[in-house]
Amino acid sequence: MKKKCFIFNLILCISCSLFWVINTQKSYAESNTYKVGTDLTFAPFEFQNDSGEYIGIDIDLLNTIAKKQNFTVDLKPLGFNSSVQAVQSGQVNAMIAGMSVTEERKKSFDFSNPYFIGGISMAVRKDNAEIKSYDDLKGKVVAVKTGTVSANYVDKIKDKYGFTVKSYDSADALYDVINVGGADAIFDDYPIIDYSITKGKSLKRVGDIQERCDYAFAVKKGTNQELVKMFNEGLKELKQTKEYDAIIAKYTSNSSQSNDASSIDESTFIGLIKNNYKSLLSGLEKTLILTLVSFIFAMVIGIMFGLFSVSPVKPLRILSAFYVDVVRGIPLLVLAFFIFFGIPNITGKPMNEYVAGIITLTLNASAYISEIVRGGIGAVPVGQMEAARSLGFSYTKTMRKIVLPQAIKIMIPSFVNQFVISLKDTTILSAIGLIELLQVSKIIVARTLQSSEVYLITAVIYLVIITLLTKLAKILERRFR
Repeated sequence: MKKKCFIFNLILCISCSLFWVINTQKSYAESNTYKVGTDLTFAPFEFQNDSGEYIGIDIDLLNTIAKKQNFTVDLKPLGFNSSVQAVQSGQVNAMIAGMSVTEERKKSFDFSNPYFIGGISMAVRKDNAEIKSYDDLKGKVVAVKTGTVSANYVDKIKDKYGFTVKSYDSADALYDVINVGGADAIFDDYPIIDYSITKGKSLKRVGDIQERCDYAFAVKKGTNQELVKMFNEGLKELKQTKEYDAIIAKYTSNSSQSNDASSIDESTFIGLIKNNYKSLLSGLEKTLILTLVSFIFAMVIGIMFGLFSVSPVKPLRILSAFYVDVVRGIPLLVLAFFIFFGIPNITGKPMNEYVAGIITLTLNASAYISEIVRGGIGAVPVGQMEAARSLGFSYTKTMRKIVLPQAIKIMIPSFVNQFVISLKDTTILSAIGLIELLQVSKIIVARTLQSSEVYLITAVIYLVIITLLTKLAKILERRFR
């Protein structure tokens, strides 16, 4: 009876999981709906305010144009580098992320008319009296954000001025490294530096603005031309009605920085928690759902390959070994990128980020679960199998009645441990745009610039959840003894 209940519950869980996965696949067949990649950690161009709304120069311009041109935007906060890949692979229709128009990028993208003229500036700590020009950078360390025009510019001048370059994937990491003394100077778009200064960063700009460049809305070359046309027409209308000037002024004038300010003081732990606990809990919920759903699938696949690995049938053992070696041999981030960007590029069909995340976690965890099963079965004395077979038991009956009941007791702690590992692995999925707990934290940091405090709160949340799971593992271990 217990066995039947267990099987019924397992089937129910898998069915519910499948329903959840399928339900996340929204239809984008409507001709007026477009998926647009962006980077919500790039204030004042795109970020999330304390109410959870996506705002900024890029977002406000895009939403206003969409309303005037009668199309719908489904915003995908993938980050800059991932948005570039998503456009190329067809995962999104376009991107708007403070993207500079360059001759190199024109080979792969079609751009709208420029909506902002940017430029690169150097910044140092406010108390830095040594660096007054580029000539003072000799022997110093300079930090840049990867994939940006600033990074390309710094690469061109580093030999001339004799400095070392450090590269970072996110803007918050860039500004934190100079704050803690890990770099002597940073190069970034001047509006970003100015915004960070108004938000309390102890920085100052040094030298003139370099590499003046246009920011534009981008689509994959030769595609979505109707979207570019609508953006251009909407932008032209905004400039004629002066709505464009109002949006730019809202985020670039010092007097209006209070527009995105929180009603609660976010300079303290209490203020951060009080103002962002709903977002953090939402991120935690998605993290737990991703972990649970993927782990259910991973258990089914992992147990199957684990049983294959100890099967008397040689082809099954070879298949199991091949599967485990291939999956474990691919780093998790590479696997996530291949599934989310690579497969759609091959098939020509976009993939939902949640489905890609679940597949990634499932494949990764199932390979390790397979080894847990193989190890658990191997830990049961081989003499018991031999004794049962000598008494006339079949291989299947021996495994079901004698070996597996003992092996499961051995496996339980390892299964819970693997669940904990899968929970922590969800942080990697922020790279493909999943807004789980870590990505929520990054978005909060982009707005508040309180990286130490926000990441400490996030770490405590993970610590509490993982500690509870560890306690659960010990309870299960005692119960099965």
